[in-house]
Amino acid sequence: MSTTLMPNILHFIEQIDPFDKLPKSIVKEIAMSIEVTFLSVGEQITFSSDKNDQCLYIIRTGAVEQRKLDGTLKARLASEDLFGFTFLDAQTPANKEYTITAIEESLIYLIPAAPLYQILNNDPTYLSYFASNALVRLKSAMNIVWSSEEKGLFFKTVTEVANYHIATVTSDTSIQEVAREMRLRSKVSCAFVMENKQFVGLITDKDMTKRVIAEGIDIQQSIATVMTPNPFCVNDDDLVFKATALMMEHNIQNIPVVHHGQPVALITAANLIQKNRVQAVYLVDKINKADSIDQLVDLTAERQAIFEALVEGKVPTKVIGQVMAMIMDCYNRRLIALAEDKLGSPPCEYLWMVAGSHARNEVNMTSDQDSAIVFSDSATEQDKIYFTHLAMDVCKGMDLCGYPLCTGRFMAASTKWCQSLSTWKAYYRKWSLNPEYDLILNISVFLEIRAIYGDNQLFDQLNDYLHQKIDNNQHFISALVRNSLVIKPPLSIFKNLVLIKDGDNANTLNIKSSAISLLVDLIRIYAVTHSCQLTSTEDRLSYLHQQQIINEATFNDLNGAYQFFTQLRYNHQAEALKRGSPLNNNIDPSEFGSFERKHLREAFKIIADFQDLMKLKYNL
Repeated sequence: MSTTLMPNILHFIEQIDPFDKLPKSIVKEIAMSIEVTFLSVGEQITFSSDKNDQCLYIIRTGAVEQRKLDGTLKARLASEDLFGFTFLDAQTPANKEYTITAIEESLIYLIPAAPLYQILNNDPTYLSYFASNALVRLKSAMNIVWSSEEKGLFFKTVTEVANYHIATVTSDTSIQEVAREMRLRSKVSCAFVMENKQFVGLITDKDMTKRVIAEGIDIQQSIATVMTPNPFCVNDDDLVFKATALMMEHNIQNIPVVHHGQPVALITAANLIQKNRVQAVYLVDKINKADSIDQLVDLTAERQAIFEALVEGKVPTKVIGQVMAMIMDCYNRRLIALAEDKLGSPPCEYLWMVAGSHARNEVNMTSDQDSAIVFSDSATEQDKIYFTHLAMDVCKGMDLCGYPLCTGRFMAASTKWCQSLSTWKAYYRKWSLNPEYDLILNISVFLEIRAIYGDNQLFDQLNDYLHQKIDNNQHFISALVRNSLVIKPPLSIFKNLVLIKDGDNANTLNIKSSAISLLVDLIRIYAVTHSCQLTSTEDRLSYLHQQQIINEATFNDLNGAYQFFTQLRYNHQAEALKRGSPLNNNIDPSEFGSFERKHLREAFKIIADFQDLMKLKYNL
């Protein structure tokens, strides 16, 4: 490389992630190795398992398309984007092969593999910088297509990628002894800190460098003085997606895996990078880094692509709902943060909570907003005005991002649902004592609540109060049962399907109102009756089965019917996205064969039979 180009190249790359995280001396060494090439429009670079001249490519100017060998568009890349990360693998498998085609005249910097290998071998941290960058910086196109291996990410629990070789110390152990335990005996980079058999903290080798060595802390002090207290954790049955989202949202590299509150393993960024190279999952990172509502709106296509890929990949319905709910959470949190930046710091403690299908982690592409704000009883009238403005900004932003406003106005933007803790308690007290008429609708929406932002203590107080009021409340449960029997499955006396007769949706079935909502209501009643505080419909069913409240046959019938109807809805919505048609819950049975229509009738009959059982059980 010409030495005259060196300052210009160095200035350019040292500002690009992940080079901006490397020591300047290393960046300069990399810059010295860079070669410069030019791609004219239509010119291609192919990446395959037999490619020997492997390089990391940086786009200085221009734009390119990345396509699989079958022509499927994976991404469009422009200035400051990087590609060519496949050489970091020991080998490039066939499903990672692709071509790069210039769609504009493009000036490209090439970094040969050898210098980068040297850096990566010297410090594993650099590996995570470069491998994760390949996923974060790719700009997804409208038509994202994942391989079967990539879709498999969403099947996995954290136990499948976690490291079970861990170090455990007590909170009064000296810093020096913990370092010795981590390095000499356990040979790990992280230790879990316990106190009275409770998991209280975490310490990593990087923490040791930053908090002990850099600050000159006495190494005979207890580890409790420098540990990270109460770290973010995931349960051993949580999805890999959840761990990834936590890492990106809070910019952390290590997450303990716990079982009943006790640490059993560790999941790191390196685990995810090495085993799960999935492009679209990093939508969460893009949401967290968005600086405006416009930037969030622009991510809609990627959210839709994730949904399509999950449905096409035959991912279990429960997992699809969880993934889409986590993405909805991320939009919601980011919009709250943007609103706080605009309005200033909150004047008092508050909680943003979600309800309905969002709280149950059963989100689909037509899911609207069910939300509320709970603020401290110390709030003044002026404080309430702040929260009203915040709620309006967030709800409007969610609508622009593809999460419609609730037609029933069950949103934080409605003054009724933006209230103090004591007012919310008064609501639940009134609803549980007089669950009649419109009041039953209110409590049905807010029976499932989940905190997604703010003061969790407010949520705990409210949720505990809710269950105090409804547990063993037979008058309340009877009202729920009566309400659940108002709508009947669309079956005639001859067990034929009864379709909508008039309007735009004539000759269709509304799969939400005629099936899914009925099942959710009926299963919810059983859960409330038996003091089950789980919110997911499938989790509630599993609990009822495990506690022998329902038998094996009933569990299989209800679980099978719920999954069947949910899968029908997901398939219907995925097909609508492909056609560019409006999204709804109305399916046309004429599109099914006789076998499918028979299955549909049988699933509706399961609901009807369960309604009859509820009538007998509650003497209605």
